[in-house]
Amino acid sequence: MNVQYIEDLAAGQKYGSGRLTVEPERIKSFAAEFDPQPFHLDEAAAGDTLFRGLAASGWHTAALTMRLLVDGEFRPAGGIIGAGFEELRWPRPVRPGDTLHIASEILEVRISKSRPDQGIVKVRTTTFNQDEEPVQILTGNLIVQRRPATDVQA
Repeated sequence: MNVQYIEDLAAGQKYGSGRLTVEPERIKSFAAEFDPQPFHLDEAAAGDTLFRGLAASGWHTAALTMRLLVDGEFRPAGGIIGAGFEELRWPRPVRPGDTLHIASEILEVRISKSRPDQGIVKVRTTTFNQDEEPVQILTGNLIVQRRPATDVQA
């Protein structure tokens, strides 16, 4: 798929991704390095917590979402460069064996006033498990390049 410049994007456009299955060992290794809490590290200990079983760190879910974004259908010119988030929620935990995919929708597109060679695209990305239940909802702003003057489409 070709890259998309800010001029190619409009509110309402939707994009998807492939699928990624979450391995229990990856949940634990991510947690051991970045979020070492019992409900991310040990099945037995996790059983006695709010989660009632092993659950991926929300930050692990965010990293998995980023991987799905990078490999997905949405290809903004310059890459997926975040300028900040307006919303980040984890409505349910990611469990070992879950298979995740994303759905992204462009909410707003605007040219930057201070940097006319780029714009800001507001995107809502929802990460779903195999049962189509949302496990993460993210609304963020991305920096997207404008089409170079020498790259005019016919």
